[in-house]
Amino acid sequence: MPPEAKEILGLPDLNHIETLYGNKRVLIHGELRNRPLCPRCAHPHVRIKASFPRVLRHLRLGNQLVRVRFTSHKYHCQGCKRYFNLTLQGTRPKKRSSEAFRLEVFERHHGGVSGKHISDTHEISHATVERWYQGFIKERYGELKGKRTPRVLGIDEHFFTKKKGYATTFADLKKHTVFDVVLGRSEQSLEAYLRKMPEKHRVKIVVMDLSSTYRSIVKKHFPNAKIVADRFHVVRLIGQQFLKSWAQFDPVGRKNRGLLSLMRRHEKSLSPEQRAKLERYFEEFPHLKAIWEFKQRLHDLIRLKMLSKESTWLVIHDYLRMVRELKESPIEALRTLGETLSSWREEIGRMWRFSKTNSITEGLHNKMEMISRRAFGFRNFENYRMRVLALCGWDGVIRRKRKLILA
Repeated sequence: MPPEAKEILGLPDLNHIETLYGNKRVLIHGELRNRPLCPRCAHPHVRIKASFPRVLRHLRLGNQLVRVRFTSHKYHCQGCKRYFNLTLQGTRPKKRSSEAFRLEVFERHHGGVSGKHISDTHEISHATVERWYQGFIKERYGELKGKRTPRVLGIDEHFFTKKKGYATTFADLKKHTVFDVVLGRSEQSLEAYLRKMPEKHRVKIVVMDLSSTYRSIVKKHFPNAKIVADRFHVVRLIGQQFLKSWAQFDPVGRKNRGLLSLMRRHEKSLSPEQRAKLERYFEEFPHLKAIWEFKQRLHDLIRLKMLSKESTWLVIHDYLRMVRELKESPIEALRTLGETLSSWREEIGRMWRFSKTNSITEGLHNKMEMISRRAFGFRNFENYRMRVLALCGWDGVIRRKRKLILA
């Protein structure tokens, strides 16, 4: 078999005879290499009972479709006296397309190519494209059943539909995959699922936003887990409360888009002209300048990462001192911020020692939103869950009949 024909064919049970090139198709003639063993008793002596021609759709060569034509046989085993048809490696029984061709259709459709365009380029019907796509989705979803609970878990909510509301995402932050998606975000709606969740004792770290509901759920259902606050949500909370306190001093300036942009920036990101503009504004509101500088110091503290134990203790002392100052502030928004940061002090303290954040879960939410858009929305949550787990929670390997097929 010529090496170039091997690259085109990719079917190890066939020998190459000839290749015919046309305008839109490439026709490869092949023949069976060896007689197979009996699949039931592995007896080597089998005889041909009947022969019939077979044509397989197989990949594409540029803009040309590859077809493989060969003669297949029905065999009779001399050992167990049973009949069987030949099954080629890379194909399924009674299929007129190779697995490589079916997988190519699935990947193109998953990549955003419409079913109509694929049906034109691959000469199959639109219904066949959808059927193959759903088949691969179900196969991938079936491989995910019985998988182990991750040790590092990310929990966050995302919007599903107006009628059914929000859903909760459980993400494996080590593998960057979706572990599961459950409809609802309240403790009552998640109770039944979490009660049946296997191996909850394996979860050691749970990363979440500053949600008291999720915190109580984790403490109840994951007894061995340590809760870590997500850094982005802590920084966002500080910025939101600072803007509320600013509105008490200057409600008109708070609506100025130019000033709003300058006040939100970190002081290291300000140019000399922008810093001078802020200083002129602070001359009118000196108390606002003190609050702004306090926010900058607090932001610098929150953004620290991967500290040693000794450094973390020093940071914690500075953090608790700043929290006490916030709780004693005469401004209501800052007092509220101080109370929230005080109630989450343990989770925020672990944040300085731990590297993972819920940005992985947020990135998975972007993929899940794209899945929903491609499907023009989902009405059935189970269909949505199956699609999400197959496309965002799969490890890239289809295990079929104890054989590994890399996708």
